[in-house]
Amino acid sequence: MEQPYISIVSPVYGCKTCLYELYVRLKETLEKINPDFEIILVNDASPDNAWETITEIANKDKRVKGIDLSRNFGQHYAITAGLENATGSWVVVMDCDLQDRPEEIINLYNKAKEGYDIVLGKRKNRKDGLLKKYYSRLFYAILSYLTDTKQDSTIANFGIYHKKIIGAILSMKDSIRYFPSMIRWVGFKTTSIEVEHSERTIGKTSYSFKKLMKLALDIVLSYSDKPLRLTMNIGLTISLVSVIFAIYYIYEFFKGQINVSGWTSIIISIWFSFGIIIFVLGVIGLYVGKTFDRVKQRPVYIIREIING
Repeated sequence: MEQPYISIVSPVYGCKTCLYELYVRLKETLEKINPDFEIILVNDASPDNAWETITEIANKDKRVKGIDLSRNFGQHYAITAGLENATGSWVVVMDCDLQDRPEEIINLYNKAKEGYDIVLGKRKNRKDGLLKKYYSRLFYAILSYLTDTKQDSTIANFGIYHKKIIGAILSMKDSIRYFPSMIRWVGFKTTSIEVEHSERTIGKTSYSFKKLMKLALDIVLSYSDKPLRLTMNIGLTISLVSVIFAIYYIYEFFKGQINVSGWTSIIISIWFSFGIIIFVLGVIGLYVGKTFDRVKQRPVYIIREIING
């Protein structure tokens, strides 16, 4: 079999009923570019038995590759599984819920032909609920601050990437996978174009506020040491405040305003000291824990079955 010209990688979770439409629209779009393509659908232990539908589609069209993970590993780990099985000269990463419109792939590809290695889809007029938009903005704001990078809430996974970009991504052995950050880290010639964003008509997002904040924490611990630098600054600030308090209470002591000598300063010092010690140990502990996970060198995903692989 010749190498497919374009590979589509889409993690699947909770969108069984839209997979056929996704396949049909992808097929119609990709055949306008090149009939030599592959569609890789990665089942991330979808609770709606999406694997059954993926199997049916893959059996009808050998250009569809189905990957079934052994359990739910998470969206970005499912993307990694798809990337490692993609063989196209160009790779498109997109969600399966049809909010990323398959028809926009032509625009992404045409822009890439101008000489870009990465073309990202910039979602205009996001068709998400107010709560999801708020969570998303908060997530990216925290991420931007703690990683000292510019994050754009209108850009997610949807984009087209040259195979050398995918090779660079796969060479990264990080145990924590977050595709957008990895794309930014590898560099290369990058641009973005505005794409239409569709409303979600099937299912609901699996990213709750709690999951988004956990994801943000994982990304920060993996890609930035800023929390450690912040704890150092907090320690210095508390030391400065303690010096100011010490000067104040010495002044009050000589004025005779303190009846129980040393009580207030001791209490304040204890609270400050214990608070900062526990906080610093907590941050260091998080980094040690992530280092421990990395040292174990466990696979970031496990495949149970592949169809047309």
